[in-house]
Amino acid sequence: MYIPEHFRVRDQADAVGFMRANPFAILVSSTGEGPFATHLPLVIRENGEQLMLRGHVAKANPHWKHLEQNPGNTLAIFHGPHAYISPANYTTREVVPTWNYGAVHAYGNAQVFSAPEDLLSILHDLIPMFEPAYAEQWASLSQPYRERMLSHIVGFEIPVTRIEAKFKLSQNRTKDEQANVIHSLSASHDTIVSGVADLMREQGLGKQDQGLGKLGLEKKE
Repeated sequence: MYIPEHFRVRDQADAVGFMRANPFAILVSSTGEGPFATHLPLVIRENGEQLMLRGHVAKANPHWKHLEQNPGNTLAIFHGPHAYISPANYTTREVVPTWNYGAVHAYGNAQVFSAPEDLLSILHDLIPMFEPAYAEQWASLSQPYRERMLSHIVGFEIPVTRIEAKFKLSQNRTKDEQANVIHSLSASHDTIVSGVADLMREQGLGKQDQGLGKLGLEKKE
């Protein structure tokens, strides 16, 4: 990913926080016929300095075969809020429109598995993330039904070997212009657009009396 230095995220905690806040990722693998992509939720685990991505795909989805046959250089793309930025937000006239956004690319070597106990461990990660109350319903389902559902998925883990993180959030503009962008985006009823304003505040851009955002990242002092 092309990252000009003023848009590069250097703090891995910020990158991981963004990944956790936007867990619905795009998994990309190389195949003999070109790139193959799947949209899916991923669990992000940290063990010391090692970052691990975990998830599963339908057995009918050939992506698990690509992971098994070519595990190296697997890419997971985490994408978050994004918004068009109008030149009207700038104090100078000779400017052009642009787009603000956040994105994290995580690379690693995939490991595929289908043992029921390993698949259950992924479900036990995913359910608390998205609907803790569903754990009781899952436990109440018949054993044959649960076994049948597990037989239809294949799990994978990706120990992350490299992260590229980019927050393109008007860091190359003045504080006043950043404040104008935040004010403009905050007025939108589209949470994808207003989410960019939140992320800009979280990164300490604009004027900090505008308040903190809602993406779950801590304010950088």
